[in-house]
Amino acid sequence: MRIPRLSLPVALADRLALILFSATAVISLTTFRDYGLGWDDFTHSQYGDLLYSYFASGLTHTRVFTFVNLYYYGGGFDLAAAALGKVLPVDVFDLRRLLGALVGLVGLFLVWRLGRRLAGPVSGLVALSLLLVCPLYYGHMFMNAKDAPFAVAVAALIYSMVRALDEYPRPSWRTVAFFGVSLGLAVGTRVLGVIAVAYAGLALALLAAVEWRNLGFKTMAVRLGQCLGLMMLGLPLAYFVLGIVWPWAVVDPLNPLKALAYYAHFWEVPWRELYEGRPILVPEMPRTYVPTLFAVQMPEVFLAMSISGAAGALVAALFGSAPAARRAQYMLLVAAGLFPVLLTVVERPVMYNGIRHFVFITPALAVLGGLAGSWAWDWLGRQHRAVRAAAAAVFVGGLALPAFELAQLHPYQYTYYNHFVGGVKGADDKFMLDYWGLAFKQAAAELDEYVDEHRRTLPQGRKLRVAVCGPHRAAAVELGPRFETTYETSGADFALMLGEFYCADVQAPVIAKVERDGVVYARVYDTRGRSFPSVFAAGQ
Repeated sequence: MRIPRLSLPVALADRLALILFSATAVISLTTFRDYGLGWDDFTHSQYGDLLYSYFASGLTHTRVFTFVNLYYYGGGFDLAAAALGKVLPVDVFDLRRLLGALVGLVGLFLVWRLGRRLAGPVSGLVALSLLLVCPLYYGHMFMNAKDAPFAVAVAALIYSMVRALDEYPRPSWRTVAFFGVSLGLAVGTRVLGVIAVAYAGLALALLAAVEWRNLGFKTMAVRLGQCLGLMMLGLPLAYFVLGIVWPWAVVDPLNPLKALAYYAHFWEVPWRELYEGRPILVPEMPRTYVPTLFAVQMPEVFLAMSISGAAGALVAALFGSAPAARRAQYMLLVAAGLFPVLLTVVERPVMYNGIRHFVFITPALAVLGGLAGSWAWDWLGRQHRAVRAAAAAVFVGGLALPAFELAQLHPYQYTYYNHFVGGVKGADDKFMLDYWGLAFKQAAAELDEYVDEHRRTLPQGRKLRVAVCGPHRAAAVELGPRFETTYETSGADFALMLGEFYCADVQAPVIAKVERDGVVYARVYDTRGRSFPSVFAAGQ
């Protein structure tokens, strides 16, 4: 019996992707205020103000170039937030969360377009779906001023290089301009953006090898030189963009190299973080740190699809029969998704805060998953209807389960752990969860309600003192003007504590608690008339 071929009209696949994207935009724009402040928000807000002052002063107010160590980073996101804050009557931190949502949506759109360009509408739809259930991307896009914008800039840079390979050996002026802008944004957000040179180098080496064999050395060299020459026309534009988003980098052309040297050595006093059930100093994290955390923090469907896509793309790149440019595109994506992880295994740099520094590889991994989805779709077209139904059920279920779990964790999606480790409940005593301290927003709101209800029994004529274990500046902003935060426990009226291993378990009544799936993210204690030695757990 002839099995009818499976088909999904282009218009339907694109329509589903646009519906999914639109729904995500609505959700993002109605929930961005739910995300609390973390360790870096206040400092990054100040950095944005200093960048704005630098440009508004005609480049004369140069305090930004000595502000803590942030001048070693680009500040395009912070600058944009500061500039918008001058004209929009919106709370500065709400504005930053809104801007994060918008930047994250741009990244989602780029991943859809990239997947679609490489393998058609099904690939684009699958890539978009996978990135949406990726807690590392979705959870960070609202509140991470460095890593999430960097991920979007890298996604744009990869897209520009894929376009250039589609137009090889004569990329259009639009592609060259797109390349210049995205390169400037990537390097200008984090100097690590130069890693794209390795991605491009591997892709072009493969392209050159294939064309040398098929066309001869001279023709290959001419075509490669022509493409590189045209792409280099985008470098002045990249440098201009770099000067806007990271002005310190162009004050002295050697400054980016100084930034690389700075980050090559750990610059802070080491602290301990929980990894596989043990508090470990961050410079001593094992080589398995990043691969292990990817294995337990990514949804199973994301892991299965991205790993399958990476394996298939690598085989197609090295041994396939596709045109040389398409094989180079596959190599580019494999390098973008896997090379940074392999580099950490080999080099073993200082690693901390989970895998937030690797948000930038999730778009490439999602696109690799989209390739796997497209290839699986083509294969299913030759299978029996029952096989198709089973495969569709597994895939949709694989997306629906983490989507539901992420909704249950809201607004702490970035703390997600998969079923390999038993979710956040299983990970609670093994790994860091709310290392950013976002739960202080909800905990502070509950403390505020408690104070309103018990106003008459509380001290009068002074601010209420709150001992804090976690990000103090974030706590101060979330608590508001009638509280003052302190590390001192003596005389504290309340204690606001993250649920992480390094915070003390205070022997006092708990008046507020932030929980997800039975795991405590933050507690508020009534410590009036009680003493405890420290906000930190013994030995911390």
